[in-house]
Amino acid sequence: MPFQEMVEAEGHLIDSHIMESIFDKVVEYNGRFEVEQFRIGRTNSEPSYLRLKVEAPDDLSMARLLQALLELGCAPVEAGDAELSEVPRDKCAPEDFYSTTNHRTYVRAGGKWVEVENQRMDAMIVVANGRAACRRLRDLRQGDRIVVGLRGIRVTPEAKERDRLAFAFMSNGISSERQVETAVRQTAALVRQTIEQRQKVIAVAGPVVVHTGGVTGLAALIRNRSVHAVLSGNALGVHDVEAALFGTSLGVRLADGRQEEHGHRNHMRAINAIYHAGSVRQAVESGCLRSGVLYECVKAGAPFVLAGSLRDDGPLPDTITDMNAAQDAYAAALKGAGLVICLGSMLHSIATGNMLPSWVKIVCVDINPAVATKVSDRGTGQAVGVVADVGMFLDLLAKALA
Repeated sequence: MPFQEMVEAEGHLIDSHIMESIFDKVVEYNGRFEVEQFRIGRTNSEPSYLRLKVEAPDDLSMARLLQALLELGCAPVEAGDAELSEVPRDKCAPEDFYSTTNHRTYVRAGGKWVEVENQRMDAMIVVANGRAACRRLRDLRQGDRIVVGLRGIRVTPEAKERDRLAFAFMSNGISSERQVETAVRQTAALVRQTIEQRQKVIAVAGPVVVHTGGVTGLAALIRNRSVHAVLSGNALGVHDVEAALFGTSLGVRLADGRQEEHGHRNHMRAINAIYHAGSVRQAVESGCLRSGVLYECVKAGAPFVLAGSLRDDGPLPDTITDMNAAQDAYAAALKGAGLVICLGSMLHSIATGNMLPSWVKIVCVDINPAVATKVSDRGTGQAVGVVADVGMFLDLLAKALA
């Protein structure tokens, strides 16, 4: 094979099955490999090192192979500085731009390796004044210098570390054959660890939190400072306010599960009440709203973000209907997050996962196993699925952290 490259990787290559993934990827792209050097880490903290000669039948195959290997943390040895190209006009990247993963990334600039800031997937890397940062396509400005090609880039996938607190069920994937109590204990321990490390715990919640009776549990977590922000859509806000004001959710009484007479209009009455008050915060301050998830957020000073959609009723005055603005608000709330707990909301969970670097842990709770699977399949590989009723999970978690 006429095209050869020397590549290297470093980290917990064996424990995390990265090395076998590298070998498999070379074969998948019709290439060949030869191990030039391998050093195995002998302690929990010592990384392993792999140096590999890879061969491909043509230039295009080699380029595709290097791109695939880069995502596994395997980069060319003789890379030099990252190649930079200027953005010709706002929101328009050069054709050969480098698209980021959610893994920790470094670029070589001025002979030095620089860690990329604001790491997230599907972004470009802008280099300026000796620093590098991820930037979305819509935020590129004419004259920005961004990384192109594959040279001078190192990606470090999150590794399975033998001495870190980890979920006992993480190795088992997503399964309904798992004790919810065990998952709750593990999650509670992770919440405590996150807070001890002065990082934030974020809840991404769908309206199912209200339907399953999970408001009491989530409200207690916010009140006890175990959850520091809530990200959701208009539906959670509307049903949460409806439950607080009228004791119903979509017109169904939460106390006994029976349909309230004329209850179908209660969600619109809830929206109307918030408009009369001016906003959720003003409804709390005026005494109109006296319980619920949003009430506890206001009282605890925990930010909440409600992202709008095409099907929203109302929406509430606090709901952000500009999708770009809603994305920005989500990203701002996620700054400093160490743990994200997703509760019965597939679309918001996937969106949040796309904004997070791979070292932020995610617990995805849903009665449908396919939800957690879809979150992982869309690039958020660190997500751990818990198949459970959301209301029951929140109740048990609040008691475990009380």
